[in-house]
Amino acid sequence: MSEITYDDFLKVDIRVGTVIRAEPYPEARKPAIKLWVDFGPEVGEKKSSAQITAHYDPETLVGKQVMGIVNFPPRQIGRFMSECLIVGFTDGEGGVVLAAPDQNVPNGGRLH
Repeated sequence: MSEITYDDFLKVDIRVGTVIRAEPYPEARKPAIKLWVDFGPEVGEKKSSAQITAHYDPETLVGKQVMGIVNFPPRQIGRFMSECLIVGFTDGEGGVVLAAPDQNVPNGGRLH
């Protein structure tokens, strides 16, 4: 990958939020979960379709803090409009493990 500048990094708005609702998304081409995330008063609530079914069930996600890119344009995923990109890392088998702070922080906090 090519190097970026710090100004390039600042263009990516990565915030922490709390999952307030999660539902299975069986209609998606790849297994996914629909998430509604509270990113605090400045950003508000955003929806995302996340391919995280290898390690997560909707019931276990409510109340969990996650990190998401909140300044991507909305993207239609089947019949669901995804408004942010929840970020994570792939494990050895291709499943996604969510990126999250290791301690609770206020919703809307920006990654520095």
